[in-house]
Amino acid sequence: MGAMLELAKIEKIYVKGSNEVHALAGVDLSIEKGEFLAVVGPSGSGKTTLLNIIGCLDIPTAGTVSYDGTTLSGMKEDALSDYRKRHISFIFQSFNLIPVLTVRENVELPLVIERKLGKKEIAGRTGEILAAVGLAGMEERYPRELSGGQEQRVAIARALVKDPFIVLADEPTANLDSHTAEEIVDLMREINRTRNATFIFSTHDALVQKHARRVVTIRDGLVHADERK
Repeated sequence: MGAMLELAKIEKIYVKGSNEVHALAGVDLSIEKGEFLAVVGPSGSGKTTLLNIIGCLDIPTAGTVSYDGTTLSGMKEDALSDYRKRHISFIFQSFNLIPVLTVRENVELPLVIERKLGKKEIAGRTGEILAAVGLAGMEERYPRELSGGQEQRVAIARALVKDPFIVLADEPTANLDSHTAEEIVDLMREINRTRNATFIFSTHDALVQKHARRVVTIRDGLVHADERK
C-alpha cells in the first residue's frame, strides 16, 4: 500500500531576532492510512512543530509534504487552509467545544461550514458518529452539562464527522483523570480499528504510547527512533 502522507527532508527554521532556531532539521516520515501513531520526545524536540506542519497550520522552511499524491508545497495560504478544512481534523487537550452550541451542533459544525451536504445528510452523519462514540441520547446537551470524558468524546466525533484523511491529537488525555483517559484511548483505538481512521498523537502520556501501534521519537529536530509494534 502506498503511503497516504509523505514527509521528505522537512526543515523548519524560526528566526528570533538575530538567532535562528532549527525546530526540524530534515525529517523523513511515511504514514499509511489506518495508522495509530504517537509522536514523542522531550519539550523543544520539534514534535509540536511537526504536527503543525502535518496539519497545514505551519509551512516548512524546506522539504515537501504530500497527502495521497497531492504535494502541498508551494500552495497559497488560502488553498492550504481549504485543504486543511476538507481533509484534516484536530483533537485538542482543552476540547475547544463552543459552549453556546449543543453536542449535536458542535459535531455538525464542520459539515455546516463546508456547505457540501444537505440537512438530512448532515443529521444522518452526525447521529451515526455520536452513536459510535457512545453519546446517543445526549445530542441536545450543552458542554457545561458534560463530564470531561464526554466533552472529549464530542471533540472526537466532531473530528471524525467529515471523514478526514487524518486526525491529529495534541495531548488529548492531558486534562483527563487516568480512568477517563484510558476510556478515551480505548475509544480512539476502536474507531481506528472499525473505521480505519488514521490517528497521529503528540503526547507525553505513557498510556497513549503504550496503546500506539507505532511510536516515532523526535529529538533535536530529527527522527531519533521509529518503532512499530
